[in-house]
Amino acid sequence: MPSSASWSIVVHGGSGRMMRGTTAPEIDTVYRAGLRTALVKGGAVLASGGDAVSAVEAAVRVLEDDPHFNAGRGAVFTAEGHIELDAAIMAGETGAAGAVAGVTRTKNPVSLARAVMENTPHVLLARDGADAFSIVQGLEQADPGWFRVEARWQALQAMRAAAARGESLFDKTLKYGTVGAVARDTAGHLAAATSTGGLTGKRWGRIGDSPLIGAGTWADDRSVAISATGSGEDFIRIAAAHEISARVRLLGEIPQTAADQVLTELRAINGDGGVIFAGHDGCSGWSFNTPSMLRGRLVAGGDVTVAIYDDE
Repeated sequence: MPSSASWSIVVHGGSGRMMRGTTAPEIDTVYRAGLRTALVKGGAVLASGGDAVSAVEAAVRVLEDDPHFNAGRGAVFTAEGHIELDAAIMAGETGAAGAVAGVTRTKNPVSLARAVMENTPHVLLARDGADAFSIVQGLEQADPGWFRVEARWQALQAMRAAAARGESLFDKTLKYGTVGAVARDTAGHLAAATSTGGLTGKRWGRIGDSPLIGAGTWADDRSVAISATGSGEDFIRIAAAHEISARVRLLGEIPQTAADQVLTELRAINGDGGVIFAGHDGCSGWSFNTPSMLRGRLVAGGDVTVAIYDDE
């Protein structure tokens, strides 16, 4: 997008191998509807003069509440049959950031990440401590049963059955479940937020890139805001979100070029996924190397645009 928009917001709902010819029409419809609702919610914040941090939080909360996305209510199950949620948020104006990993009862983990950013001297809180902090902050709690989605439970059962047969169905063959939003507000400030339920069947307290500042989430008013989705370990290995920002700030690349270059680097180490971005100059967009990425954009004075497949 050119740099004419006074504000903009971009969202994603994960990347992977969804194909136009094999995806059920009803699934296509619900994903597009969820993306659209998130954009409208976040865009309303920006249109009323709100800040980018509040806009990305509002958009991600919508996706966390939607059981079709792997974040919040739609989170996948660990190998032990539990739900563990990760999230991060970052303000480009100040560099302030907050993140949580392995939380189990917070209805909207992105709001807990914001509380970490604004109400503690820390950046990342995890597991029992993060759960306890959520209660102290008065954030809405949910019974574990509220997060349970039957399709996610059946995905774990299929993985267990495959493992018993000596097969592997790890997420390299599935849709990477993460949601995120990036925004530029009318003051020119950037923000990014990312939330995820992780990988089906993950073990040993695995944490991916989503809550790691500089890997799956980044915002810097001097360059770009980034939210990533994909094979988290690979995004961590190349510090993907920060790498895109550095290319913009230090090499003078436009955000689209920087994102494309880093996704090429990701593919070179067999990494899959994508990113959304909002640039300091008002540009916005995405880059991905998978057959699909659930994504959408809304800019001031424009209409909501949503897409799923790589030919859109």
